[in-house]
Amino acid sequence: MAKDIPLYPKELSWLSFNARVLQEVEDESVPIIERVRFLGIFSNNLDEFYRVRVADVRRLATFAKGSSQKEQFGELLGNINEKVLRLQARFGNAYGKVLKDLGRHNIHLINERQLTPGQFAYVEEFFRREVLPELEPFFIDDRETMPLLNEASIYFGIYLELEDGTLRFAALEIPTDILPRFIAIPHREKKHEKVYIVLDNVIRACLVDVFRYVMPIAKASAYTFKISRDAELELGEHVTQNIVDRVAKSLKKRKQAEPVRLVYDSTMPEALIQLIKKKLKMGSYDSFTPGGRYHNSKDFMSFPADSRQHTYRRISPLPTLPDSANIFAWLRERDRLCYYPYHDFRVITKLLASAAIDPKVREIRINLYRVAKNSRVVAALVNAVRNQKQVTAVVELQARFDEQANLHWSSELSDAGVDVIYGVPGLKVHCKLISIVREEDGHARYYSHFGTGNFNESTARFYCDFSLLTSDSKLGEDAYRVFDFIKQSHLQPDYHHIWVSPHTNRPNLLAAIDREISAAVAGKPADIFIKCNNLVDSEVIERLYRAGDAGVRVRIIVRSMCALVCQTRGVSDNIEVISLVDKFLEHARIYAFHNGGEQQVYLSSADLMTRNLDHRVEVTFPLLSTEHRKTVLDILELQWQDNQKARVMDADQSNSRIANRNSKRNVRSQDAIYRYLKKRDV
Repeated sequence: MAKDIPLYPKELSWLSFNARVLQEVEDESVPIIERVRFLGIFSNNLDEFYRVRVADVRRLATFAKGSSQKEQFGELLGNINEKVLRLQARFGNAYGKVLKDLGRHNIHLINERQLTPGQFAYVEEFFRREVLPELEPFFIDDRETMPLLNEASIYFGIYLELEDGTLRFAALEIPTDILPRFIAIPHREKKHEKVYIVLDNVIRACLVDVFRYVMPIAKASAYTFKISRDAELELGEHVTQNIVDRVAKSLKKRKQAEPVRLVYDSTMPEALIQLIKKKLKMGSYDSFTPGGRYHNSKDFMSFPADSRQHTYRRISPLPTLPDSANIFAWLRERDRLCYYPYHDFRVITKLLASAAIDPKVREIRINLYRVAKNSRVVAALVNAVRNQKQVTAVVELQARFDEQANLHWSSELSDAGVDVIYGVPGLKVHCKLISIVREEDGHARYYSHFGTGNFNESTARFYCDFSLLTSDSKLGEDAYRVFDFIKQSHLQPDYHHIWVSPHTNRPNLLAAIDREISAAVAGKPADIFIKCNNLVDSEVIERLYRAGDAGVRVRIIVRSMCALVCQTRGVSDNIEVISLVDKFLEHARIYAFHNGGEQQVYLSSADLMTRNLDHRVEVTFPLLSTEHRKTVLDILELQWQDNQKARVMDADQSNSRIANRNSKRNVRSQDAIYRYLKKRDV
């Protein structure tokens, strides 16, 4: 593996990505409700960042051997916290600006001090009827340890001054799992205005009433705080049938894991802050972030929107399969390439629903990583069993933060008679495959799906992902053999076209880069175009540095983390990197190579991370159709020309906007792609 090459710290790069999300909040050309939702996305991202990435660094710092390693990880934690504090300050300013701009559209989010007498009467009645019965405060000043806190919740730290002058400290979970965070209240003057108050402020308005019948309160004030816990699950090495029990136990352990971050209202009295820190037993490697009056801003992702004029106009997904068409005949005509959310995802549910009732279909195999809450995919698989098909579903129980849902789905599928496989020892199964075996003219014919995204009807509405649907026999055999490997991981099948982690993805990817290097050294055209979510694997980065140094033109579109040091002479010459954050989440992975003029284009479930290349079951698949290769390359070029939502990844990852690149027109790639696909039948 590559060593001693320049790498940008991936955790700091991730924070640069979240800063790009924050830029969407700050961009006044973005519809106001969308800006509110980006506030929620930023907050939700940051929570997950601490639960996963910072928790990992903290663990490394705790168990590091030698003072130099401890110092290295300690310095990284310090840099992370410094950058987070700067982002939190920007978030606070953006939040204040968004509230003002909401008001300009007659949407008001007010606090308890802004209530008119009539509104206060409404809030007080709502509090007594709906809120007070759900509150369970507890005192924290006279107990040894803090009760177990739920990291998904927000809490009040409560400062109580009794009538006799003594002080008491309490805490209270704000019941957002039972009651809405945003509560509509009567308008003030304008009949057409919308007025909301957050549940936190309903409780603040009536805080004394929470304790009135317990002790004589002279004054009460409440300050929000929340924690983030280490999200790592410890499952051991072997995947067996009892993995369901072990995942369930590990989820319970996650709820009890050590806090790694405390975020709190910066106006909280120091005595109360120190008491909470002490009760939580947080130490020097933990993060303490003073912030504004409100936390769990992720709830803004579901901010009530009564008017579509304040949101992005929804696109109508382009039809894929004609309503009256037989999907198997349709696929026999030619391979089909779909790009969601621009295309209608119902082609996938139609494929499975048709397979479930088709008398000629013998077998269905599928990988499930994250599925929708009311999944038509799962419903089709259950129906296939009813129709006596052999159905195998690989359910990845270790899909982070979806473990509980996947436990539910695995149980439902198993109860229905589906052969459920829980994964491969030591590997996550992350590929996006369907293999359908159909009896035709006395022979088995494969119908296959290869994709970059999950079989999830909900996320397909705003995640940009590719699906290749094919009846190609060689690709069909490849897909079927991946499931054989998952069932019997001691096998290492030979594949006709695809690359599969953990065996062939890395060597084939590096070999493709090496071919471009050899071409450049020989004075021939050489070009690499990559689109991914994360680029952090050191060996891949080293090979890309080498390619750039040899004269290969390297272009990269990366959504999130990029450890490649960009725009640095002598390091990343001939390498350009941009990032895109817009109304849809860029999720597809594309690896394209000039290949001596015989263009190779691969789509993949795998990011350029060590875990994806070496520790997961991932599939990278080629586009064999000239037409499909052209479509994907055209899409990449449209994204590369974006001068509205693209950001330059420079050496400091400062997210500067792209200069118009001498363009005579504005290009917003997500809109341009929809127009492009509308004109093409892919």
